Amino acid sequence: MNPLIEELLQKFQSAIGSDYDKYRNHVYRVFLNCLLLDTIKDNEDKYAIAAVFHDIGIWTNHTFDYLAPSIEQVKIYLTETNRQDCIEEIKLMIDNHHKISSYKAQYSQTVETFRQADWIDVSFGILTFGADKQSTQLNKQQFPTLGFHRFLIKATAKNFFKHPLNPLPMFKK
Repeated sequence: MNPLIEELLQKFQSAIGSDYDKYRNHVYRVFLNCLLLDTIKDNEDKYAIAAVFHDIGIWTNHTFDYLAPSIEQVKIYLTETNRQDCIEEIKLMIDNHHKISSYKAQYSQTVETFRQADWIDVSFGILTFGADKQSTQLNKQQFPTLGFHRFLIKATAKNFFKHPLNPLPMFKK
């Protein structure tokens, strides 16, 4: 367990409600995937923070167009904890985590690592980006999906009927 992840998730437990365990496990799988892809210790807290906040707008703002609300939540947290120096980097990590192509701009190491880590989880480990497949499977065993992918499929379908011309607003080229 990561103490920072646990502390941050507790703040959102009531907002996340019955999806808490699903999301918590997704957060941990993404975080651990980051650590498989990037061993720079100084980046660990950034990955923990980004992992907690990257989808949080789904629950705090009750929307599937959740990138901006998730970024707003992380900005509040980073400002309250005097970590303003990380705002831009973590904002970019969240804003680009569903980018389809590689990220090659400012903070490319952490942003691209986070993007790949989330894709590893969302793709059920089909995409690995060089991460050890056995390690990603062990992460999934330790933190099972508990229906998180089913939750995403249902949310996508619901959003498709509401916004058929923009069913996946979080995706970028």
